[in-house]
Amino acid sequence: MQHYGRMQKGCHHIIMNRFKSSAELKAGARERLLGHYGTVIGAELITLVLSGTASFAVGLLVDITTVMGSIIYYAILFFISILMGLFTSGTCYLYLKLICGRPVNISDLFYGFQFAPDKAITVQAWFTLLTYASSLPQFILTYKISMAGTSVDKITALLLPYSLSLIFSGVVSVMLGLLYSQTFYLLHDFPQYTAQELLKKSRRLMVHHKGRLFYLYVSFLPLMLLGLFSFGLALLWVVPYMTATQTMFFLDLIQHNTEAAE
Repeated sequence: MQHYGRMQKGCHHIIMNRFKSSAELKAGARERLLGHYGTVIGAELITLVLSGTASFAVGLLVDITTVMGSIIYYAILFFISILMGLFTSGTCYLYLKLICGRPVNISDLFYGFQFAPDKAITVQAWFTLLTYASSLPQFILTYKISMAGTSVDKITALLLPYSLSLIFSGVVSVMLGLLYSQTFYLLHDFPQYTAQELLKKSRRLMVHHKGRLFYLYVSFLPLMLLGLFSFGLALLWVVPYMTATQTMFFLDLIQHNTEAAE
């Protein structure tokens, strides 16, 4: 993927003097997705099957009823999460091509394995490490609850701190997701940046825009709930729609950011 400044011919339709509204971003995403649902759904299924199978296998093979088993379990999940950063990179590459009107293929999903895999892994490792750090109290309390057995008193005493730990890790995860939401897009649009610079640029880009992106995410909740009620089948269409809209958000954001464009 070339620098955005050399891609304007394919993306001139997003250039405006103001930031696009959520409705406009969604409309643009729907337009670009027409005729490409087979490709994006196929890519989504591959990612889902690979990550789901790996996580399921770890759950079956590792005994999490012991301290050492729990440590090994989360260590392996951490490693899997880092590797999934390569697929996240490929997904962003696929959607950048899609939104910019370029031909896309399921093979684009694996582009992260050949283009700057070290940066993708570094970025994902940083994000996963911060997420794990915020979830550490939750992990500890989950283990204690599992060790409480049938003791109602012990479980009851742990419910409040466990609930608070869930809220804390959830809030931190959302904030991290917003701050670093543009990192993998920047990786393909500005390949000259180091992993640290990509993370820093994402934070800078999201100044004053975290609320906009959060609102965009929240606007998909009704569709996400509908997807759950359909036993997850509708999510095969909802998730690509959401990802395409997020990609539109990035291109709209980067176009209006003078610093990032230099």
